[in-house]
Amino acid sequence: MSTELLQAAADSNQWAAIFPELILACAALGLLALEIVLPKSQHRLIPTAAVMALLAVLAGLVINFDTAWLGESTFAGLLRHNMPGQIARVFFTISSLLVCSIASVVLPRSKMPRVEFYHLVLVITAAMMLLVQSNHFVMFFVALETITIGFYILVSYFRDNALTLEAGLKYLVTGALSSAIMLFGIVLLYGAVGRVESGGVVHTGFEFDVVADFLAKNPDNFLGLLGALLVLSGVGFKIGAFPFQIWIPDVYQGAPTPVTAFLAVSSKAAGFAVLLTLVHNVFAPLEAVLVPVLSTLAAATLLFGNLSALTQRNAKRLMGLSGVSHAGFLLLGVTASVTVPWASGAVWFYLFTYMFASMAVFGVMAHLAGEDDTQQDLDGYDRLAKDRPFLAAVLAIGVGSLAGIPPLAGFMGKLLVFMAAFEAKLYTLLAIAIVCVVVSIYYYFGWIKAAWFETWRPEGETPAPVSATAPSLVNTAILASLALATVLLGFFQQPLSTWLLNR
Repeated sequence: MSTELLQAAADSNQWAAIFPELILACAALGLLALEIVLPKSQHRLIPTAAVMALLAVLAGLVINFDTAWLGESTFAGLLRHNMPGQIARVFFTISSLLVCSIASVVLPRSKMPRVEFYHLVLVITAAMMLLVQSNHFVMFFVALETITIGFYILVSYFRDNALTLEAGLKYLVTGALSSAIMLFGIVLLYGAVGRVESGGVVHTGFEFDVVADFLAKNPDNFLGLLGALLVLSGVGFKIGAFPFQIWIPDVYQGAPTPVTAFLAVSSKAAGFAVLLTLVHNVFAPLEAVLVPVLSTLAAATLLFGNLSALTQRNAKRLMGLSGVSHAGFLLLGVTASVTVPWASGAVWFYLFTYMFASMAVFGVMAHLAGEDDTQQDLDGYDRLAKDRPFLAAVLAIGVGSLAGIPPLAGFMGKLLVFMAAFEAKLYTLLAIAIVCVVVSIYYYFGWIKAAWFETWRPEGETPAPVSATAPSLVNTAILASLALATVLLGFFQQPLSTWLLNR
């Protein structure tokens, strides 16, 4: 019997099902090999190779979107391939391409090696893809820690910058704490479930389906409930939810701008993809506990993020704290999705609009970051509209979308989440979210004011010219595309919303 089980496990190793991840892993190793083989004068081609690998993966995902092992479990149940996982794969690939474009602006100004940066971006992207397809807590934890360790390195990548090293140390300490909390929760779940034999096959508390079945039959089990809450706490750190957001302002400020963008968009999306899987599948039997817990987290996250951002004058810290508020809006959608199935699609629509707007803003920030990538005070945006009108226009569109100003895409993202919350009868939470939207307009428009309107100065004082560098032709096209997508999704959101809501 054991021979048959081993043969069945071997037969489930369908390597074609993780072909995108394999391509990225091989490409990451290939970049290191190219650094050795190519002469130093040709190393500038290596970032292009990374971008080509990502474009190839994106093309493959789009072509095979509806036929890629959907509905199947592979690798002895470690992975489960479904439509949300496919959407997440596309999201991460696009996000990584945009991170590479921002890195092409920032990295050439520093003396740090570039190859290792793109290598880590590819590895983290592949790990994120595996994370959202995990069906087993061992696979889940290994993929998550691969992402976290990669970010430990990227956050402190500019090792000659004291602010960056401080950010890396804070992220390491808080990240290790969150990993310990999550691992303790997984161990409690394993201990509560134990080993279950069914049809001659032994199952353990590491398997998502087994845990869900155990919680359905034992919803009041203390170890199971505590384990679930600890796992959700670990995920709360990744998405920056209150009270696990303490690391965000300092890490966002100290990390290199492309890494900040990577954390703000991809890491947050990975956390919410995992949260949706846990809420809908693994911990679904705990609905009576999940809804009040998630509602409380959403309300606290919204209030903390928006109130803390009101006094910020550093652009990166402002994006970090506003990102906390966006985590609150997304938690509102996740909470609604417990009782409203289509709310999961609304969460993904919000994430796509957030990606387009945030990457546009970070792209502009990269051009104003200065030689050491630390010049991010809002005063540095003074007269941007006069000196660099294109960058100022992209910034206004991106920030306006983040604020939820109609008719931009961010407004539609918030509207869909609010509609889901209303249908789920989360009226108090919805009222808090609407108030927070009004509050967010104040600090977001303070940024736009800094870029578009001259700051008052004593008579005779001449403002210094803005230190923004002119974007290259490629980056101009990328920023213009992000701004155009943000505007078009505000007017014509039906193609994306229909595609996501019906998955």
